[in-house]
Amino acid sequence: MKLTVTVDDDVIKRARMRARQEGTTVNAALRDYLELYAGGLSRRREAIGRFLALSESSNTGRGDATWTRDELYDR
Repeated sequence: MKLTVTVDDDVIKRARMRARQEGTTVNAALRDYLELYAGGLSRRREAIGRFLALSESSNTGRGDATWTRDELYDR
């Protein structure tokens, strides 16, 4: 979907400079902001919460292993 907004020239110039410094575009920055504004942040937090819950219930841990840090990094 396309959206047209009106923004002062000075603001656009500064936004382009910042976007260039960050290796992105003003369009991408606005898209990211609108995603957060529209609730994307809460969805992201929920996804992180689900991931952490899965990692805590995972059976792929160390188990009965008794190695030390030095043994792991022994070359």
